[in-house]
Amino acid sequence: MSPLGPAKGGFLAWLPVGSYMQGMFIETETTPNPAALKFLPGQAVMPSGTRDFASPEEAEASPLAQALFDTGEVTGVFFGRDFVSVTAAAGADWSALKPQVVAVLLDHFVSQAPLFAGGDASGIAVPAEDEAMDDDPADAEIVEQIKELIETRVRPAVAGDGGDIRYRGFRDGVVYLTMQGACSGCPSSTATLKQGIEGLLKHYVPEVTEVRAA
Repeated sequence: MSPLGPAKGGFLAWLPVGSYMQGMFIETETTPNPAALKFLPGQAVMPSGTRDFASPEEAEASPLAQALFDTGEVTGVFFGRDFVSVTAAAGADWSALKPQVVAVLLDHFVSQAPLFAGGDASGIAVPAEDEAMDDDPADAEIVEQIKELIETRVRPAVAGDGGDIRYRGFRDGVVYLTMQGACSGCPSSTATLKQGIEGLLKHYVPEVTEVRAA
């Protein structure tokens, strides 16, 4: 990711709520991925975990994600702890798409609509267990060190760029990770994995020889 801080901007809108007017500010930030923007509603989005939507079919689990895909120019939606990252389709004009995205977000958060279909927390979470490799029990201590570093040092930085990173496995010195949200498909994601994360893990965990995208 870019070592520079994200560029910030804001979109202020006033919507009628009941018999009075309530103001809500949606802050926006650019990300290292030119196709993605990060939107901060100033309140919690996910109570815990994260959720990545990479297709309209996946977005059916969330009315908010579905509404964003329904703009016709969105190819990815990611829910973080306090932000929503939106990835635009190739050729989309953000100057026209951004107001549509903000309007959808304002409608959702001002109305306090449920984040997931049915209003439950079924979408909170981490990737399914079967998506991860079966680590060798003999590497348990190494794996714990890797996971702790990812959780405390890597994920907070990646969240700042509008995405997330998930541990997938450790085998023969190689750590397998998956980038999500704005970081997925980002032109700089490979450099982030190879230069940033790989260097960090190799420094603190000598058994790590390489980091690869999974």
